[in-house]
Amino acid sequence: MESSPSSDAAAAPTGIDGALVAFGNLVFRYRNGLAPVLLAVVLLLTRPVPFGGTRAADLVWDIAGVLVSLTGQALRILVIGLAYIQRGGKNRTIAADKLVVDGIFAHARHPLYVGNFLLLTGLMMIWNAPGGYLMLAIAGLALFSMARAEEVFLARKFGAAFDDYCARVPRFIPNLRGLGATLARFSFDWKRVVRKEYGTTFAFGSCVVALMALQWIEWDGKAGLAHALKVLLPIWVVIFVAWGTARWMKKTRRLASPD
Repeated sequence: MESSPSSDAAAAPTGIDGALVAFGNLVFRYRNGLAPVLLAVVLLLTRPVPFGGTRAADLVWDIAGVLVSLTGQALRILVIGLAYIQRGGKNRTIAADKLVVDGIFAHARHPLYVGNFLLLTGLMMIWNAPGGYLMLAIAGLALFSMARAEEVFLARKFGAAFDDYCARVPRFIPNLRGLGATLARFSFDWKRVVRKEYGTTFAFGSCVVALMALQWIEWDGKAGLAHALKVLLPIWVVIFVAWGTARWMKKTRRLASPD
């Protein structure tokens, strides 16, 4: 049974916070297009710069970027595989049938947004353009504003229960205390992970390959293109086959699991 909202929770946010919440609700309506639009703007308006001024240092930075993005993807997978949250919205607005406070949500209130930000951070590290980092800051503001909008919605709907949850659990940076017990308490639902995350994983892997290929072509022309075809194309083919397999398994209902 839902608890009654406290007076603070029910009050509409004002000032900067009110503007942030309004922006978050607006961005939430078009959130699926946020990352593609920002990436398209980055590719159209910026050019990559070798990190540290050398190709050797840039390669190390690229690898670091891949690892940061993989961390974000791993966090998303962990969230979805344990206690998935049904907060995808209804009619492009924030919605929640229940307050999820278990799984990774027992350690951070917005782990999926953290995962998304890490994904984008890694991609911008690979591209390494000043304008790219500016777009990353804009993406961070958009994610933060959506988090605030969700918090206002949840506070109004769940009241004191949500207030208590906020008092116990940090907003973004996970509290790792008790993580082992959390992982031991749940059965990891890999079918749900594949069913819900195969598209994001394919998009992430394709972006990594594309950004590195475009980087090499920008710096080395035809030689860069040849190198990309030799090194990166086989990697992308593996990613594509994995995506196709996951999609086939989903369409043929081989990934059914309770949600």
